[in-house]
Amino acid sequence: MRVGLLGTGPWAWKAHGPALAAHPGVELAGVWGRRPEAAGQLAEHLGTRPYTDPDALIADVDAVAIALPPHLQARFAIRAAEEGRHLLLDKPLAATVADARAVADAVAAAGVSSVVFFTLRFDAAAAAWIGEQAAAGGWFTGRADWYGAVFGADASPYADSPWRREKGGLWDVGPHALSVLLPVLGDATEVRAAHGPADTVHLTLRHDTGASSTAVLTLTAPPPAAGVAVEFRGTAGVATLPDRITGDVTDALGRAIDALLAGAPHACDARFGLRVTEILAEAEAALAG
Repeated sequence: MRVGLLGTGPWAWKAHGPALAAHPGVELAGVWGRRPEAAGQLAEHLGTRPYTDPDALIADVDAVAIALPPHLQARFAIRAAEEGRHLLLDKPLAATVADARAVADAVAAAGVSSVVFFTLRFDAAAAAWIGEQAAAGGWFTGRADWYGAVFGADASPYADSPWRREKGGLWDVGPHALSVLLPVLGDATEVRAAHGPADTVHLTLRHDTGASSTAVLTLTAPPPAAGVAVEFRGTAGVATLPDRITGDVTDALGRAIDALLAGAPHACDARFGLRVTEILAEAEAALAG
């Protein structure tokens, strides 16, 4: 499959670019970015060619991988889907529900494949653990806490991201939490949220299975306090996501590429990305109210 990469930021350098370049089922056809010099540098690093026109790159490929801010991702995903291109997307799918729905509708209308990269859902060990908990059932409650330190004392390559500064932990790490809670506890039927320190959000959900869940989401945790904690409690006892279960992000993204190449509908498709966006928007509205 010929794939074009849209985006030249840190995530494109760390994850999308290396995973696409290394995948045996992919020909990385080219790179486009908003800064031509950055596109040239990344293309040279990956052994491909830079494009100055995103539409020209879309026209030359079978699929596009998008590593752009959410509002731009939605715009280009719609354009690519309308041209019949398969989509490897990132979370969150879009910055608004309307844009996320437009992406999901474009994918459905074009009949193309879509995969949204929720890291834990494509990490082999983490995905297996999530699947085990979903199969076990009988859960009373759960929690999925993401304490990011992007804006902490230590420098992060993602600290200069304008959309992360605007949207905070709810929109950046909130999708990770939801990608674990929803397949185990069911869809969210009630959404509540409260402010914590800085960008911290305390999220509370009621699920259609009757279970409830909570999530603490932040990008401003002190570096010594950073980390991820996921736990479910129910008739099977207590299940806790093992520490350091996640492997290399490029390996996980390689499995997302596998899913796109397979062509079959995937649980983490644009429609699931839309549902996650809807819940994030509900939480944002609750915070504003």
